[in-house]
Amino acid sequence: MMKQELTYWVTLAAMPKIWTKRKNEIYVNCFQHIPQISIIDLFDNSANWEIVGLNDVEKIQFEEAKQQLANNSFLVEELMAQGYDILPITHKDYPRLLKDNLKFNAPTVIYTKGNKSLLQSPSIAIVGSRNADTKSLYFTDNIAKKAAEEDKVVVSGFAKGVDRQALDSALVANGKSIIVLPQGIMTFGSGFKHYFKHIAQGKVLVMSTFAPKAPWSVEFAMSRNPIIYGMASEIFVAQSDDKGGTWAGVIDGLRKNRPIFVRYPEKNEKNANLLLIQKGASAVDAMGKTLSLNPEEQKTPEQLNKEKLDSDIIAVLSSVEMITAKEINSRLHLDWKDDKMKRYLDNMQQTEKVKVRNRIYYRLKGKFQQGLFDDQI
Repeated sequence: MMKQELTYWVTLAAMPKIWTKRKNEIYVNCFQHIPQISIIDLFDNSANWEIVGLNDVEKIQFEEAKQQLANNSFLVEELMAQGYDILPITHKDYPRLLKDNLKFNAPTVIYTKGNKSLLQSPSIAIVGSRNADTKSLYFTDNIAKKAAEEDKVVVSGFAKGVDRQALDSALVANGKSIIVLPQGIMTFGSGFKHYFKHIAQGKVLVMSTFAPKAPWSVEFAMSRNPIIYGMASEIFVAQSDDKGGTWAGVIDGLRKNRPIFVRYPEKNEKNANLLLIQKGASAVDAMGKTLSLNPEEQKTPEQLNKEKLDSDIIAVLSSVEMITAKEINSRLHLDWKDDKMKRYLDNMQQTEKVKVRNRIYYRLKGKFQQGLFDDQI
């Protein structure tokens, strides 16, 4: 693709007030028009704006973007001179899997350096917490090395914790990796120096979806996550909380029926891995082998604790006609406020409330229905 055409693509991708999905929709309209409208004609001939369906606000935005063409021409020249590749969504080297997974939300342009063939190779992502524990890092190391043995590319977000472990373990095992940056590709200077040998050997490709000179930001780190998931044929989860980027990415992947494998946690681990398994992810052991779990093994510690408490409460209620929340706390040696136990009992399906002389008692539903105090309820 010629420098001039790339300049126009970079300009389209950099337009700040139009969503990626809309940019791609606009270009699809260009592609489907007969005769086809090129990216250059889209900008240079304002008559085409009506044809591709730009609204009045978008027409103003395109007019403003045209003022950046000269600056972007110099940027494209600088990128090409330094060995970077610019891949519009129509480019033959643009990752097919990313388009298949993200559809119209796939980045309009990606910037890369390294072995572009990795973009079309079978791939996995290993995701998890920045503050991952040793069990999760051990799992990550095993999965990355297994991927290297199977000649699969490991997609890494380059964050500390699971991401960095996945990258380094893959390279130690003579595997391959794609680094998805949360910043512009031209700001990754120290990273290029560190991984220069691997890039030169064709083992690593670095890619970014952001403006080439954009610095790291939290916003970029979050919006990079869908790219990591989108670049992977399979997703392995080492450790997830019940909120944040890993959780959101996995939930979205499950909704789209993506193949997701979650490390089955050991007893009393404080993470949300079991919750993800309950929501439909496949459970795997520390070596990545799929597990067949019975219903009891899929319960979280919180669920097991609740079941135990419910059983203890029912045992107490079974031994009496009725009892106060305070007395239940005392019998079970719980350091709870009375109001907390009342709320808990109110939410139990097996219990019902009884009011006797302005005092609240609880009993099992159906127990002692013809009891002494029924006429006072």
